[in-house]
Amino acid sequence: QVQFVESGGGLVQPGGSLRLSCAASGSIFSSVAMGWYRQSPGKQRELVAKIGTFSLNGNYADSVKGRFTISRDNARKTVYLQMNSLKREDTAVYFCNALRSYNDDAPRYDYWGQGTQVTVSS
Repeated sequence: QVQFVESGGGLVQPGGSLRLSCAASGSIFSSVAMGWYRQSPGKQRELVAKIGTFSLNGNYADSVKGRFTISRDNARKTVYLQMNSLKREDTAVYFCNALRSYNDDAPRYDYWGQGTQVTVSS
């Protein structure tokens, strides 16, 4: 059974940085694309960054492009999200999940971890 454990969130001032981590279980981690999603109150969960299996290609939502960087360590079964120049509108709970495929943004699994709260506020 796959599990995702997100960490690294917190309270940060606008313009600050955070690095999120997602530790995954399961033997297929290295063979699936991974994504970071976020959800803020009253809004649908959205994909903000995704990465292919070989860490060569990341793709970003327009709202975070140039500020966020996704990476992965297949040996550690961990995916990261480096968030720089944070804005108030980045405030959300951040989740990770595998993707159905790199070209399909839908999550592979119905299971979600607890997520990690990111709050950008002065």
